Amino acid sequence: MASASSGGRKTQKCRVCTDFSSWSRTQASKQEDPEANNRGCPPDGVELGRCSWMFLHTIAAYYPETPSQDQQTDMRQFIHLFSKIYPCQECAEHMQLRLKVSPPATENRIQFSQWMCNLHNDVNVRLGKPIFDCSRVDERWLDGWKDGSCD
Repeated sequence: MASASSGGRKTQKCRVCTDFSSWSRTQASKQEDPEANNRGCPPDGVELGRCSWMFLHTIAAYYPETPSQDQQTDMRQFIHLFSKIYPCQECAEHMQLRLKVSPPATENRIQFSQWMCNLHNDVNVRLGKPIFDCSRVDERWLDGWKDGSCD
């Protein structure tokens, strides 16, 4: 990953800000099925869900530490709109019901990341999948695993 200089100090570029061609060179050896992404087929429910969760968790990971009232309102509106336009009707309806019980916690980045993790775990339980340890959201979605496997 490219580094940028910031006042004489080198910092890594944000993972989500890395251009696709640089990222794809680092991922070439990590792909499970190199042909899967080259077929150009529409996503199935599993792929759509995986990509959607990646997007939502990444938004939560990069949410401001101290968001303004406008940022908090925008995020709550985004999550509610996302639940209305999600292509899987059953998933959309479940998310809408869940939002009535547990509205997005947008007070700060940590609370929002934890809220997103708990929402995802609720879905995992419904689907019979393992739950994720929410104490590790920053490691998974922001900083990378402590073993260095993301470097």
